[in-house]
Amino acid sequence: MNNDEILDEHTPLRDEVESHVRKLVRPLKEEDELKAVLKVKLTKKEFKVLSTWANNDDIEALKEKIGIDEERYGDLSVKLVKKLNQEKLKQEMCY
Repeated sequence: MNNDEILDEHTPLRDEVESHVRKLVRPLKEEDELKAVLKVKLTKKEFKVLSTWANNDDIEALKEKIGIDEERYGDLSVKLVKKLNQEKLKQEMCY
């Protein structure tokens, strides 16, 4: 496997972030680096929601686990997507 193949490798978290960010100028960092940036910049609940989306896990189970209702989940989701689209965070997530 050459370096180009490594960079093109799709990972659940990167794919999920790319699907929510409106405009990416540069490529996202590798999965581990991206995860480290997101863990610092997002709240624990936001990060868990993003991870759940990325891994196609059960949303209902997550809501129960972190103790939120449907309305709070909706608010959290909207806030999360807005955060992912903030210019400053996008710069930190990209190379």
